[in-house]
Amino acid sequence: MVPEFAQQLLNESSLYQGIMMLLVSLLLARLASPPREFQPIVWFGLLAKELAKKVVHSNRSPSQQIIAGAMAAILLILPFWAIIYFLLQLAAFPWFFEFVILYICLHDDNFKLVAGEVKQALNREDKTCARHLLSLWLYRDTKQLSSVGICKATIEKLVTTPVYGTVSTILFFSIGGAPLVLAARMIKTLELCWPAINPKFKHFGQPINLLSAALFFIPSWLWNFTLAIQGGPKSILLLFKPLSNDGPLYNCIKTCATTASVLKVELGGPMKFNNQRVEVTKLIYGPKPDSRAITAAIKLASTASTIWLSFLVLIPLIWAALRYLQT
Repeated sequence: MVPEFAQQLLNESSLYQGIMMLLVSLLLARLASPPREFQPIVWFGLLAKELAKKVVHSNRSPSQQIIAGAMAAILLILPFWAIIYFLLQLAAFPWFFEFVILYICLHDDNFKLVAGEVKQALNREDKTCARHLLSLWLYRDTKQLSSVGICKATIEKLVTTPVYGTVSTILFFSIGGAPLVLAARMIKTLELCWPAINPKFKHFGQPINLLSAALFFIPSWLWNFTLAIQGGPKSILLLFKPLSNDGPLYNCIKTCATTASVLKVELGGPMKFNNQRVEVTKLIYGPKPDSRAITAAIKLASTASTIWLSFLVLIPLIWAALRYLQT
């Protein structure tokens, strides 16, 4: 019985190897993430910003801007993705390069450390430091954020990063391996660099924002459910209710609404891009947040991430146990 079970484990070694890669990359991204200036995904975002400076022309018709945005996205994503994909096919040890890709795509997962630093800065009443910390991570104006605005921005970033980090990496790796994870992460990076909520990218960023919304619909819903179960029945029911949004396209609004419901605080509200005020729906489920709400949000996100990691550990154990019972 034992030799047969061992043989079955060997036959399914690729499954356990993939799960091990996921676990190690997820843990390493949290514990030993490189500085942002040395992260390839950040470089990709900088390249997207530079390209946008050349091709975004607000004086052109909306249709021309939409076509330009679609072509720019293809120009940025396809060549880099194709090169890395073929390198994976030619590599003698593809598992190593897959691990590196997963690790690179998870670099935002350690934002909770930054959130803790922002909270400490607010407790010292050092808003300048808090704004600087957020400016390295956000693609919106942070220089004029109030204490409440800093808290809102920190919480919203904290609870939305796992959607394209932990959750999407686990799901997309299970479906299409590291190449699909990389493609999804590149699409999300372009969405963050060219947000349709920014008037400058209202039309130019529309194709990539709609593609990202469709691609991350299931990861977003699953992550929102992981948050909502910590808030009780009212928060869970909120997932099935349509959320009115009279403002511009904002893919993260449902996650922010779920978080506001669980934490019983206010999120959302106006944002600024290039000193231009953009009205965003206020998500009022309680008082305006303070530094204590950041602590609660860190705990909320950490608990949800732990649930996902627990499932990732339990799946191979349950599968191995079922195989053992079949022998």
